[in-house]
Amino acid sequence: MIVEVFELGGRGFRMVEQLTTEGFKQKIFDFENHSAWSYAGDLPCVIDFYADWCGPCKMVAPIMDELAHEYEGRIEFYKIDTQAEQDLAAMFGIQSIPSILFVPAEGPPQMVVGALPKEGMEKAIADVLKIE
Repeated sequence: MIVEVFELGGRGFRMVEQLTTEGFKQKIFDFENHSAWSYAGDLPCVIDFYADWCGPCKMVAPIMDELAHEYEGRIEFYKIDTQAEQDLAAMFGIQSIPSILFVPAEGPPQMVVGALPKEGMEKAIADVLKIE
């Protein structure tokens, strides 16, 4: 598990956390022991399925970092490298990246495919996660 801390204006804050399959099973959903969706987290989360070579993914990364700062303490932000975690990407049917999964604290997650601008991410956060 990698958690980066970024210094902004003298105040450190947590950035987007890199998840492995094991981390996903602990923090999001243990798909090996449960068949019906059951989110393991306390706060809603946003998961960015990406690859290092993907141009649009590189455009989404700083937006995710900004949102992680702006919604700190209200939403968890994660990223999953689809090259390293191919089985996890396959489980979600990821065929195009970036793909962004919005996971409310209760209810089913919703996937958005493509590079959303910051305003699009904020709208999805408000609509799906019910957080303003």
